[in-house]
Amino acid sequence: MFFNEEFETLPRVALEALQLKRLQSVLERIYSNVPFYKETFDSNGLKPSDISNLEDLQKLPFTTKQNMRDSYPYGLFAAPMDEIIRIHASSGTTGKPTVVGYTKKDISTWSELMARSFVAAGAHKGDIIHNAYGYGLFTGGLGAHYGAEQLGASVIPISGGNTKRQIMIMQDFGSTVLTCTPSYSLFMAEEAQAEGVDFKKLKLRVGIFGAEPWSEAMRHEIESKLNLSAIDIYGLSEIMGPGVAIECIEAKKGLHIWEDHFIPEIINPETGERLPEGERGELVITTITKQGIPLIRYRTRDITSLTYEPCICGRTHAIITRMSGRSDDMLIIRGVNVFPSQIEAILVGIEGIEPHYMLMIDRQGTLDTLTVQVEVSEHLFSDEIKVLQALARRVEKEIKDMLGVTCTAKLVEPKTIQRSEGKAKRVTDNRNLQ
Repeated sequence: MFFNEEFETLPRVALEALQLKRLQSVLERIYSNVPFYKETFDSNGLKPSDISNLEDLQKLPFTTKQNMRDSYPYGLFAAPMDEIIRIHASSGTTGKPTVVGYTKKDISTWSELMARSFVAAGAHKGDIIHNAYGYGLFTGGLGAHYGAEQLGASVIPISGGNTKRQIMIMQDFGSTVLTCTPSYSLFMAEEAQAEGVDFKKLKLRVGIFGAEPWSEAMRHEIESKLNLSAIDIYGLSEIMGPGVAIECIEAKKGLHIWEDHFIPEIINPETGERLPEGERGELVITTITKQGIPLIRYRTRDITSLTYEPCICGRTHAIITRMSGRSDDMLIIRGVNVFPSQIEAILVGIEGIEPHYMLMIDRQGTLDTLTVQVEVSEHLFSDEIKVLQALARRVEKEIKDMLGVTCTAKLVEPKTIQRSEGKAKRVTDNRNLQ
């Protein structure tokens, strides 16, 4: 089944011809409308007309998350603000978010690609889609919502949290498709068991899970406990949101990336050199239809590989393998992006806390947990226990308020966290994500 069969099954020659035409058009537009790109092109002695084939894409410099932060909030927008009808944002290392804007056409494109993704995952117009991704500045909830409506399915915009109510709604409303983070789906299964609810008696058929790393082993566990087919979806706010790529239900062996809207490359994260098909490296994406904030050779920092082998589902678009990690230090905890430097900035601002800390990430049951181990200053460590407890609660509250992540603060004696002469090790990740 297809949502847009003509474009989803374009022969490779036609698909690449369309990519080149759209690439050349977007290069002309950003050169004329985005000072950052004009300056970048000029400093490299390039003009949009220098790109005469897809191989020439390698001539262009990369765009990074730092470029987006430096252009905060609207410096990379290629459309005037009176044409921007939606603004989303994701976390940044400085505490300020990475801002993305969408025109009416961008929202239409995003909706279609999410509808394509739903169909690839096995959903159809008659489904009742239980959307437990978060709504708000995070792109997950509204991206899935608009895609479900574009498909013509019924969507339940329940967002995250209040798990007992989620389970009741799935029972009473007859939900057939579940969208949420993979870890939250397993938490739902635990809560359902505690409530005496059998997922095998629900109507759920398909689960579309993303926004955090998850393993093949977790897929099997989800499928067993929730009695559905678990599908991996990929996206990032900077490029569009969810629906950049998705597994097809027929194969479930990699994610189709919608190449009529995105040009993927795999590079060596150290050298920037493009790698051949099948080799694992960092995913780089160029958007070729976005109007609000087109990005050229954006470094996603996600590690994967790329193949153009035909798929049994009939889609001709390239396939990326399951993400195996990141080339930077960003952590994804329960679907929320967190940088150690963000936590560091919060800790430094709290009196009585020393700038020495460790982040311990574990997976208890099905959910990720974050413990922030931090040294207390000499004069506070010998203080009353209630003073230390209050300090720990303040650390937990400020991290929750600023970053949206629940953590446990563990206060330790001065000089007990290991020092390093080189790059400090700030993170211990005990999750098994392979």
